[in-house]
Amino acid sequence: MMELSLDQLLKEYPFVSAYFEQNRLDIAGYGDKTFREYLEHFTEEELEDQAIDKEKLLSNLPVYLEQMSAFLGLEKSNRVLSMTILAGNDKSGNPEGFTELTVETSQIISIVGPTGSGKSRLLADIEWAAQKDTPTGRSILINGKKPDNKWRFSSNNRLVAQLSQNMNFVMDLTVEEFLRMHAVSRLVENPQTVIEQIILAANHLAGEKFDLTTPVTSLSGGQSRALMIADTAILSSSPIVLIDEIENAGIDRKKALELLISSDKIVLMATHDPLLALMADKRIIIKNGGISKVLDTSEEEKLLLEELEKMDSLIQAARQQLRKGSTLSANLLAMEQSL
Repeated sequence: MMELSLDQLLKEYPFVSAYFEQNRLDIAGYGDKTFREYLEHFTEEELEDQAIDKEKLLSNLPVYLEQMSAFLGLEKSNRVLSMTILAGNDKSGNPEGFTELTVETSQIISIVGPTGSGKSRLLADIEWAAQKDTPTGRSILINGKKPDNKWRFSSNNRLVAQLSQNMNFVMDLTVEEFLRMHAVSRLVENPQTVIEQIILAANHLAGEKFDLTTPVTSLSGGQSRALMIADTAILSSSPIVLIDEIENAGIDRKKALELLISSDKIVLMATHDPLLALMADKRIIIKNGGISKVLDTSEEEKLLLEELEKMDSLIQAARQQLRKGSTLSANLLAMEQSL
């Protein structure tokens, strides 16, 4: 990296501009020079007057680039292509009904089972990259290998973004201020562009529209969930998204999943909704705290899903008309569905 010109450095590591600014270095007009060549242009008097330590600046730059790349999740070693769950045991100590399950980016896995069966425990095992050190005895592999400790213990390398059923904001910020704070913390090149992408995507999911001036504390449950899903898909560096009970979120569930997988995320969702369960590529069946079996979504189930979606569309149309104060009729629902 030290052989790159300053222009090349800025292109590959846009955040390096902060390093130059923090050290009060004006690199304008020296884009074709390496950092070492740039430092050589200073006279001895300038070095002394400006308290410039050339050797310290040169030795600190690679460290800065490495640490910031790790923080922002830009290292090639940080890229997650797959996650593997290795079997453990259920609450009774019996072996789980599978050996291993590998999930790749842009795949959706649903997790189904009765309330209290252990769905949340599975999500927790994944979030903490369990290594036989949880009650289930499961292990999690990343890219087929035991995960580096940075995935387990570093706050700068979050493996998982978790979207819970209830999301409440306590900060006195507008939507724009909230998104800008996140964008700036991720050191994105053009925060305003990203903010506009997120609000557009969020309103594509939400039942009720909102804008950048809306206080986050006044967002409805559905609007909050839509905002956080869009933020996670577009701005979060976490490669795995865990969703708990998205069916009660008041958002377009199908569009939400499509947005997440379009961002190369691995998506796992605990659900009681048959539509969401069948939208997944596979589904994990949980019983007595363990994974009973793993099923592929069959072709017959995909055809059934189309019929269930039609029924769900009818129910959603009825809900909208009731909210408007209309009296329901078959003709009115047919018109609502066609809009």
